[in-house]
Amino acid sequence: MNLRKALPGICLSAILAMPALASAQSYPTRLVRTIVSFPAGTTVDNVIRLYTPKLAEAYGQPFIVENRIGGAAGNVGAEFVARAPADGYTLLAAAASIPSSISLYKDLGFDFVRDFDPIAMLASSPFLLVATNSAGVSTVPELIKLAKGKPGQLNFASTGIGGTNHLAGELFNSMAGVKFVHVPYKGTGTALPDVVNGNVAMMFAAVGVAQPLAKAGRLRVLAISSAARSPLAPDVPTVAEAGVPGYEATTWFALLAPAKTPQEIVTRLNGAIVKLNQTAEIRERLAAQGADPLNGTPQQVSTFIKSEVVKWAKVVSDAGVKAE
Repeated sequence: MNLRKALPGICLSAILAMPALASAQSYPTRLVRTIVSFPAGTTVDNVIRLYTPKLAEAYGQPFIVENRIGGAAGNVGAEFVARAPADGYTLLAAAASIPSSISLYKDLGFDFVRDFDPIAMLASSPFLLVATNSAGVSTVPELIKLAKGKPGQLNFASTGIGGTNHLAGELFNSMAGVKFVHVPYKGTGTALPDVVNGNVAMMFAAVGVAQPLAKAGRLRVLAISSAARSPLAPDVPTVAEAGVPGYEATTWFALLAPAKTPQEIVTRLNGAIVKLNQTAEIRERLAAQGADPLNGTPQQVSTFIKSEVVKWAKVVSDAGVKAE
C-alpha cells in the first residue's frame, strides 16, 4: 500500500468515527429502553426489573422496561430490537427460549446470532426433576429403570410445546435412553397438579413452585437440571451426577444489544451487570425468583449463546418437535 496516498483516507475515516466514539464515551445521555418479549410478572420480566433501577442509579439516566408481547418464544420483541439503532438505547432482555425458536419457527425476521451483540448474562433458573409419588422412585437411576421397563407408556409434563422445560424433557429422553411421552399444558399451574395426582409421571419444574410441594410430601424431587449444584437447593444432586453425565438444561436470561453497538457501550454495561451480580442484594433477590446470578465477558456470552443454538437445534430435530 502507498501510505502517502492512503493517509488522507485514513484520516477522514478517523474524523468520521470521532462523533460515535465521543457518544459511546458519554453514554448514556438519555433514556434507555430494555425490551421484554413476555408479559409483566414472567420470570424474565421480574429478573430484568431487578437491574434497571440499579443501572439508572449508576448512570444517572432512566432505564425502563417495555413489554412487547406477541408471537411465540418472544420473537416479536427480539425482532424489534434487532432492527433498532445500534446506539445502546434499545436493549433486549433475552430468555433461553429465543435460541431454540430458531429451530422451531420459520421466517423469524431476525438471526439471533448475527443480529445481536451480547452484553452480559444476568441469571439462570434451573429446573427440579420431580416425579409423582405413585411412581415409587426416589432417584434418577430408579426413574430411568422404570421408564426402560415401560417404553412409551410413561408421560412427562411441560408448560407448552417448544418451551424450555419441554426441551429439557426431550434432552433427558435422548441422553438417558428412555422414552417419556410429552404432555403439554398451558402452564405450571395446570401441569404440576397432574404430577401430584399421578396422571403424569414426571416433569422438569421451576424450583420456586416445585419445592413447596416437595416439602409437603406431595411429590419427589430427584435432581436439579443445572450443571452444578445450586444454592437454591444445595442438597439436591444434579441430573448429571445422579446418572446422566453431561446433562444440563436451564432457563437463562441475558442482556443483548443490536449488532454493531459500539464496543465501549457493551463493555461498560457488561461491567455494571457483573458488579451488580456480586452484590448481596441482587443475589438474594434473584434467589427469591428461583434464579442464580451468572457472569461472563461479552465474548463468553456470545460463545455460550452460539452453543445453545446448536444444542437445542439437535434436540428439536431428534425429537421431531413442531411449534404450535
